[in-house]
Formats: sequence, structure tokens, C-alpha cells
Amino acid sequence: MSHRVTLKVRRVKGGEGLPLPRYHSEHAAGMDLMAAVETEITIYPGKRALVPTGLAIELPPGYEAQVRPRSGLALKHGISMANTPGTIDPDYRGEVCVIVINHGEEPFTIRRGDRIAQMVIGRFVQADVVETDELSETKRHDGGFGHTGHK
Repeated sequence: MSHRVTLKVRRVKGGEGLPLPRYHSEHAAGMDLMAAVETEITIYPGKRALVPTGLAIELPPGYEAQVRPRSGLALKHGISMANTPGTIDPDYRGEVCVIVINHGEEPFTIRRGDRIAQMVIGRFVQADVVETDELSETKRHDGGFGHTGHK
């Protein structure tokens, strides 16, 4: 069973008349965000656009919202987000916007009310940063990018 928290949502200019974010199935992790554009936006291949959602949110302390691409848009049109996932901190009160990028081969048009991204709410922890001269040893040590795929 999932843990539930209250997400306060305030409509901002442009968000009038659009549905609030909601889950589309009983066990969905993400809720859809919709485009609150006044006129259509066409994003050409290799280009990006900042798309408003018409919403501002208030998260409980210790929670973040991650804004993620929609898999269907990625598969069918090459549409993703330039900063994925986008993080919304619990002290941010401005409009939630999505940086949409077109990795596809054709122009992609966003219309008012289109589902453009999904938002996942999750807990986070903050770290106490401590400088040190030594780190504990591990088998991996400092093996980085792709090191486990080579002999």
C-alpha cells in the first residue's frame, strides 16, 4: 500500500479550466501535468520550449516533486525533457513549468490541455557534508563509467 500525503495546488494565470493533476490508475506513481498554453507551441527537431502548467504547488517538508517525461510521447514522437527529472523543492511556490525537448525527426505541436509530463511525489533526505582525507575501501574502488562491462 502506498503512503499518501496532501499536495496543495493553486491555479495560476493560464491554468483556469484545466483539470488538476490526477492519477490515472490505482497504483500509478505519476500524475499527469497538462499544458496551460494560450496558443499552440510547435517544437522543431532539436529545439526545446518552456511549457507552463498553470499550477503552483505546496509540498510537505521532506518531500519533492519530480517532473518526468511521458513514455508514450518519447516513444511515438521523441519528446522528452531537457532536465529529466526536474526537481521541485518543498519551498518553491512558483508555477510548475516543463522544459520540453524534441529529439524526434518531425515538428511536434503542443496544444492547451495536452498531457506533457508526469509528476511523482517522493520523500528525500538531506545529507550532512563532512570533509575527510580518506574514504573506505571497496572492491570497485574508483572504477567509473562502463568499468564493469570490460575484461
